[in-house]
Amino acid sequence: MMNRGIRGATTVTRNDEQEIVQETLRLLEEMVRRNELQPEYISNIWITMTQDLDAAFPAKAIRQLEGWDLVPLMCSVEIPVQGSLPRCIRFMVQVNTDKSQSEIKHVYLNEAKRLRPDLSGSNT
Repeated sequence: MMNRGIRGATTVTRNDEQEIVQETLRLLEEMVRRNELQPEYISNIWITMTQDLDAAFPAKAIRQLEGWDLVPLMCSVEIPVQGSLPRCIRFMVQVNTDKSQSEIKHVYLNEAKRLRPDLSGSNT
């Protein structure tokens, strides 16, 4: 088994706790579905948000899901590069898997599709 990274990102329309939680869970659900993941095989998840988002901790929403309370989660602030995509939530999910790098399906939702158009269209 190898440890692979799965990238994901989404955006919200405003700095709102409910929307941040909703889009966090939607992104996680898509990453789990497309990559056939189980929490037991996830070694950790790094979550970043742009500085314009501070209404909620995405990790808190994930920890409340059944079976996810022992998955190590870490939230951080994204580097504030001028002109970068606003109101963005990014994931780096590290998972133990037998899948090859080419079999991994990265997930980009909402306006975050602009971050990696080369991956956004191929994983829907």
